[in-house]
Amino acid sequence: MYQSDNARDPGLFTVSDLNRRAKQLLEVSFASVRVEGEISNLARPSSGHWYFTLKDSGAQVRCAMFRSRTSMLKFQPKEGDKVEIRAKVSLYENRGDYQLIVDAMKPAGEGALLLAFEQLKRRLAAEGLFAQELKRPLPAVKRVALITSHTGAAVHDMLTVLKRRWPMIEVDLYPSAVQGAEAPAQLINALQRANRDQAADVIIIGRGGGSLEDLWAFNDEALARTIAASALPVISAVGHEVDVTIADYVADLRAPTPSAAAELISPDGAQLVQRLATLRQRLTQAQSQHLSRQYHSFNALQQRLRSPRQILQARAQQADQLEIRLQRAMQQSLNSSTQTLRRLQQTLRAMDPAKQLNDTQQRLTRLQDRLQRGIQQQLARKQTELQQGARLLNSVSPLQILQRGYSISETPDKTVVRDASQLQPGDTLITRLNQGRVTSTVTHTEE
Repeated sequence: MYQSDNARDPGLFTVSDLNRRAKQLLEVSFASVRVEGEISNLARPSSGHWYFTLKDSGAQVRCAMFRSRTSMLKFQPKEGDKVEIRAKVSLYENRGDYQLIVDAMKPAGEGALLLAFEQLKRRLAAEGLFAQELKRPLPAVKRVALITSHTGAAVHDMLTVLKRRWPMIEVDLYPSAVQGAEAPAQLINALQRANRDQAADVIIIGRGGGSLEDLWAFNDEALARTIAASALPVISAVGHEVDVTIADYVADLRAPTPSAAAELISPDGAQLVQRLATLRQRLTQAQSQHLSRQYHSFNALQQRLRSPRQILQARAQQADQLEIRLQRAMQQSLNSSTQTLRRLQQTLRAMDPAKQLNDTQQRLTRLQDRLQRGIQQQLARKQTELQQGARLLNSVSPLQILQRGYSISETPDKTVVRDASQLQPGDTLITRLNQGRVTSTVTHTEE
């Protein structure tokens, strides 16, 4: 390397040193920037790296995007596309060119599209268009209506899956644009025609993958309302598994890809053939086992089969035994009836009215005698009790006291006078004697 005599001067840079320092300063100062511009001079070498120029009306800058980043993009940029990139500012030291190392890229204006998407999603959800109870289960499908581009990969993928899995399903194709300004109106018209025809059991609407801008037709509000109003169940199959559109939310079922939608409505013919083979084998085994059991049963019955003569002899012997049992039963019944008749005759004799009247008359006489004796004894007891009570009553009677010379003084209201303090001069006093009463007036009292 050429070095000047002043190489040791710290203020003097080589070109390499200068570019290296400039690169370091740029990468530290602009570690991550977002830049919008138009792609030009796009080159895609076999290495997988992309090189292009990003420009606007007044300036341009070189850009490099390495394969580890390009493989993560969900769209393929082309010459003239307006994009938004996230990059770090660097410098290509060999040429001293200032450039951007791109980490991510998306179509310009995608932020506004995302905002519009979220706003429409919230509004339709508030109206209930995404409600789970509105989702209809898929019927058994004999005919399907495909709404997609007739030239796209999606229709080819779905037809391939249906032919492989269940070729008996009939397909009605309603071709429509799936990208661009005219796509929503054409998709709506195709949906309405499929509903008017009423030939299919289910509708699949979708397309292959792409950028948010490419899939924007499936975020159209009018299309969403048409899907919700569809009389036929609708499966939305838009883009790849990571792509989500308004049509996915409002449809009866979302399939991650068009191929997956075709699988959802078609049984696997190979599995059914295998299932039929298994069932056929089981049926054959069951028939074989059943025939074997019937054969053994037939042999057992054949061994048990006897000649008519033996059967008649056995039946005659059984008839004789039954006749003997019948005779015995009739004799036992006759004996039992005879004994019953005798018991009834004895009972009848015991219930003779004359005998019963005589027995009743004798019992009545005995009861009358017992009644008379009881009355006499009761009267005697009551007379004795009365005499004793009279003597007791007479012993405590105040009349006895009066017979001995005592008297009882009372006020006119029949109050017995026991104390002189009960009377006042002038009070009337009634005195009861053994014979009669005396009425007097109190002149004075003494305590």
